[in-house]
Amino acid sequence: MKYPCRILRTGFNTAYFNMGLDEAVLESVASGSSLPTLRFYGWKPRAISLGYFQGIRDEIDIDACREHGVDIVRRITGGGAVFHDAELTYSIVIPEGHPLAPPSILDSYGILCAGIIDGLKELGIISEFSPINDILSGGRKISGNAQTRKKGCLLQHGTVLINVDVDTMFTLLKVPKEKALGKMIADAKARVTSLSDILHSEIAFEDVVFAVQKGFARALDLDSLEDSPTKEELAKAKELAEIKFSSTEWIFKR
Repeated sequence: MKYPCRILRTGFNTAYFNMGLDEAVLESVASGSSLPTLRFYGWKPRAISLGYFQGIRDEIDIDACREHGVDIVRRITGGGAVFHDAELTYSIVIPEGHPLAPPSILDSYGILCAGIIDGLKELGIISEFSPINDILSGGRKISGNAQTRKKGCLLQHGTVLINVDVDTMFTLLKVPKEKALGKMIADAKARVTSLSDILHSEIAFEDVVFAVQKGFARALDLDSLEDSPTKEELAKAKELAEIKFSSTEWIFKR
């Protein structure tokens, strides 16, 4: 059975607009005014997104982010802090009760992450789901994912690393005093990989979008409708970016 799904490719935007549009699409799908939606996007400028429950002062060197021109935003999903640089990010919103959004969080991660795995296969890369929410290739993490359920919908978003700059990442994230920075960087480089590392060449953002979109369509049996955000979604995303996601109150919530 094919499942109707709207596809949005919204390019590169600020962290605040990206999180605003994810929430605006969530509200649109929840109201029934939009189909289940799969969106692909990037981040400009670079940013760190905090998990909803994280304390910003515990996780992030705020001064270093300012010096490097890296924005800070808090997600509505849980999980850890993520440095968004050279990567593809996706979000998918599906009403609860839909066959692709089972009640079990682990089951839903497995179903939706299959889209990433199939998309990587399109690029000649073998990968596997690593519960609860990672995708590994050759035993190294290439994709992390996070999920929330609000307003009767499942929202999952995640990344596919195109390149990874571990040194800069640890300049921006706080390292526990009892841990050696050099060892943490070496460990991260051993645990994390990227498309360029595996393919031994650079790959364009749009080529990754095309492959992952094809992977989602095939793995999830999507009847894809390529579309653009509605005027209402764009207006809501801009509003949320301004009054919520870029606000000190939200970012410093914890």
